[in-house]
Amino acid sequence: MGFYRLSRITRSLRRHRRHHHHRNSFLSAGDSYTHSPPATSINNSVHFHRHLFDFFEFSGNFNSKNLIDSSCNSIRSIGIYHELLQHSCFSTVASEEKEEKPKNSNRSDGDRSWIDVYLPENARPYARLARLDKPIGTWLLAWPCMWSITMAAAPGSLPDIKMMVLFGTGALLLRGAGCTVNDLLDRDIDTKVDRTRLRPIASGVLTPFQGISFLGFQLLLGLGILLQLNNFSRVLGASSLLLVFSYPLMKRLTFWPQAYLGLTFNWGALLGWAAVKGSLDPAIVLPLYASGVFWTLVYDTIYAHQDKEDDLKVGVKSTALRFGDSTKEWVTGFGIASIGSLALSGYNANLEWPYYTFLAAASAQLAWQIFTVDLSSRADCNRKFVSNKWFGAIVCSGVLFGRLLS
Repeated sequence: MGFYRLSRITRSLRRHRRHHHHRNSFLSAGDSYTHSPPATSINNSVHFHRHLFDFFEFSGNFNSKNLIDSSCNSIRSIGIYHELLQHSCFSTVASEEKEEKPKNSNRSDGDRSWIDVYLPENARPYARLARLDKPIGTWLLAWPCMWSITMAAAPGSLPDIKMMVLFGTGALLLRGAGCTVNDLLDRDIDTKVDRTRLRPIASGVLTPFQGISFLGFQLLLGLGILLQLNNFSRVLGASSLLLVFSYPLMKRLTFWPQAYLGLTFNWGALLGWAAVKGSLDPAIVLPLYASGVFWTLVYDTIYAHQDKEDDLKVGVKSTALRFGDSTKEWVTGFGIASIGSLALSGYNANLEWPYYTFLAAASAQLAWQIFTVDLSSRADCNRKFVSNKWFGAIVCSGVLFGRLLS
């Protein structure tokens, strides 16, 4: 559009001497884009007008002062248009540089997720607060539940599908509640860390009161799921809230918050069995619970290496800082302990040989994580962390086939 108008002005200049009656329309083409030219443009055009008048007078090539006025006004219009072209939407460069993002959006196009596409704008901060756009946390919370429910099935039978759906939904809600608690307690720390400073509460998109209200809503939905279980499971499930609410404080008190997270995230290994059986079998569920705790120490230590520089700066603790250059030796030990505990739990549950075949594959996946991770690369630490959903899936598949053939 801009170049089209510029070409029109050029053609008007060429026809000007022969068609003097186009003068007013030509000037209006320039004036239609601005109410008044900048002061410097006016001064420059007046100065140029005076010199042009002297030049025509000296050369004798003008017929009237009106012609000079017409020419100068035309030139002034070009000047105005040129400045407008540089500072208006007709300039593609300027428009790209000055293009503003949506008012409440702190995310680039590369960070857009299904939340930005499908959810109403008012719901998006709450969805991000619950980490609905990052499902890996839900997977890591749900897998120990699925292991336990499948292991509790009768020999040769499929697991209780209703229980698996309930626990999957509960994992989604409890993970969201845990993230909300974490963001409420860590909002001052999150503002100092690049990876977390745009979280809804830390960035001010949501107020703490809104966060607390949303937490109450999530817990209310979780209570609805808990009430569908037997009485023993209700008490056992409610007791996990103490771990959920206290976990965010651990990074201020100890270098082992990842171990505390393991105790919290793997509570479903106890609860899943209790929901099916109505009681606990320590020989099966305690090794299963321990395997989950050791597994969490592996993946969350790798995850913590993403933030070790920021953690040092803000003064919080983690196993990544505790282990330092010895991290791979430590997490190798935790990996061995996790696989050993899974083997013991499966043996006590009388699972058949497919379980151990899948367990060998899970061991290979865990070893791949540990020995190939670049602990100095945030991107690679995150890739290895996210890959743990496959570790959980492999173990669950082994429990399923081991139970079907038992």
